[in-house]
Amino acid sequence: MALLLLLFLGVTPSASAFTASDADAIFAAYQKAFYYTEGINAFYRSTTEGNKTHFWDRAEQMEMVLDVYERTTNAGCLVIFSNLFDGFIADHGANWENNDYNDDIMWMVIACARAHQLTGNTTYRDIAKSNFDMCYARAWSTNLGGGLWWKTSNASKNACVNGPGSIAASLLYQIFHDTNYLAKAQAIYDWERAVLFDSDTGRVCDNIKIDGRISRRSFSYNQGTFIGAANFLGRTNDAKLAANFTQQILCIDKILPQYEQDGDAAGFNGICVRWLAKFMKERGLQALYEKWLQANADAAWKNTRKSDYLAWSRWREPTPNGPLYSWACSSSVVVMQIVAPNEANQ
Repeated sequence: MALLLLLFLGVTPSASAFTASDADAIFAAYQKAFYYTEGINAFYRSTTEGNKTHFWDRAEQMEMVLDVYERTTNAGCLVIFSNLFDGFIADHGANWENNDYNDDIMWMVIACARAHQLTGNTTYRDIAKSNFDMCYARAWSTNLGGGLWWKTSNASKNACVNGPGSIAASLLYQIFHDTNYLAKAQAIYDWERAVLFDSDTGRVCDNIKIDGRISRRSFSYNQGTFIGAANFLGRTNDAKLAANFTQQILCIDKILPQYEQDGDAAGFNGICVRWLAKFMKERGLQALYEKWLQANADAAWKNTRKSDYLAWSRWREPTPNGPLYSWACSSSVVVMQIVAPNEANQ
């Protein structure tokens, strides 16, 4: 069975607006550069010649593969996901309690829950459930009024775990129809909204420290997961406020933030687009957001490196020569899968 829609890079890039074929090509380029296997186990390299990516980067790269599958329905993507899952379990086991970062666990819970919904594979379902339950039990507390701790050191409660935590609980509610998961999704969301969300502007603040100090730094992925959680729970006004803040405040010339390629932030924009676009599509808000999202996808494609069709995380600048990070390049793949091409420009 072919694993990819394309195994070659002999394509001519579009002049500006990307096409469905371009979305195929950028994923093929990504696979060629970063994907490798050891028996049935698969991994993504951190760079073309680097070591394996870390726990949460891998979870999000696995979500990227699911994004490609949802766009194409190419069964080869599910084989890739299965091999990546086997590689992940080989390295991290089926119980992730040794990872001190609660957000890492929630990202992988989301990936596995989505995979179950797309495949019916009960292994993905069961591992998502068991690790969510473990993580919630250690992370939720009444300190600071509720919410999930970011790490087991219990020093701060962050948007990066509470948004994903609410999404994970909503997915488990969809899968198991257990209202306890719905209640958890609502409680996590309500706490994040009350403590970290500015209902006047739509800003999602990054974290609150144990002493009550709030960091008002805003990152695109926190905006995105707040929107995703709000959408699951029907809080559409909150989601619109957060989406508008992202569009109008975080962007420069319509393009999402220029995060550096060698840090955690490199893949933030892909996460943002994933949940914002889902909200847009499910609530029929294309008139508000689609052209903006298409501008970001077009910018990612326009700035690919034509020698190998990789695109980094800074979509207002051409992708440079030299080593690239797979985590940084993943957002460009994601945005071109999630966002529909602008047919008027084809």
